[in-house]
Amino acid sequence: MKFKSTISTVLVTGGAGYIGSHTTLLLLQAGYDVVVLDNFVNSKPEALRRVAEIAAREPEIIKGDIRDSDLLDQLFRNFSIFAVIHFAGLKAVGESVTNPLTYYENNVCGTVSLLQAMTRANVTRIVFSSSATVYGDPASVPIREDFPLKATNPYGATKLYIEEILRDIYRSEPHWRIAILRYFNPAGAHDSGMIGEDPCGVPNNLIPYIAQVAVGKLSELSIFGSDYDTHDGTGVRDYIHVMDLAEGHLAALNALETLSLITCNLGTGIGYSVLDMVNTFSEVSGKPIPYRISNRRLGDISQCYTDPTHARNTLNWKAGRGLTQICGDHWRWQLKNPNGYKLE
Repeated sequence: MKFKSTISTVLVTGGAGYIGSHTTLLLLQAGYDVVVLDNFVNSKPEALRRVAEIAAREPEIIKGDIRDSDLLDQLFRNFSIFAVIHFAGLKAVGESVTNPLTYYENNVCGTVSLLQAMTRANVTRIVFSSSATVYGDPASVPIREDFPLKATNPYGATKLYIEEILRDIYRSEPHWRIAILRYFNPAGAHDSGMIGEDPCGVPNNLIPYIAQVAVGKLSELSIFGSDYDTHDGTGVRDYIHVMDLAEGHLAALNALETLSLITCNLGTGIGYSVLDMVNTFSEVSGKPIPYRISNRRLGDISQCYTDPTHARNTLNWKAGRGLTQICGDHWRWQLKNPNGYKLE
């Protein structure tokens, strides 16, 4: 997918994170100047060093927090920022349940701080990293953008509240250009194996967990539930390659040249079960993936995958990488980086 080049600057909040780092790479390769703002709570500067190595261009890196209004004002004064891609936020569902106030303060209040700074700087273009969690437990699949919205945990609620804030801003000030991207299950890594997902501690996401079992760091995978109404009894999700997802953010940024308010699901439109993922990863890696069946987790749903039609029509974008490439790219990342970005 080709994107137009520009000398304008994009501020990427949370740009050292998993999705943020891959998007920063594509922005640099497309010719954008990039300022990354990250507090490195859930990310590492090494990711951005590698991004610069791949792109042969360096982003400006600012260590700081979106809740720091003075820092934000300084950024907008010092750089010719024309748009913001907003990834910064805490993202663990389980942690949000046990510590909801931290999530509301960091994600919602932090975003309000960012939007206020944008208003003061007269920067009115933003691409927001939302989530399919805003749909809660959908009544049917595939999920379309006009489905009812109902978060079932504080993490999802923060995404939904931020969406409402953005829609309210647009209603009050229609000159804003806003893209809300609800994405499904990011997976995979850059095909170089240099950047990828580096979870802190035991992985929350399925693919990194499977990879650590394959490489011997973890003994087995727990599969939560085998009695769902799916083709093999395990939960079905829409896994999208992180590079497809990053391309979706650039496509949204381009679409805001002519559109004012965009809400799109980013996914493949294909649902894969946990066992589908286990079997494919085992085939790609040549490693057995020991697993055991456990009880369902509270709040887990049977199936969750999108209808990608609206994103294709609105953004001129579609996911192009399949399950085998997702697993292969993640396995390459795992083999090259058994300890993630940790430097020995």
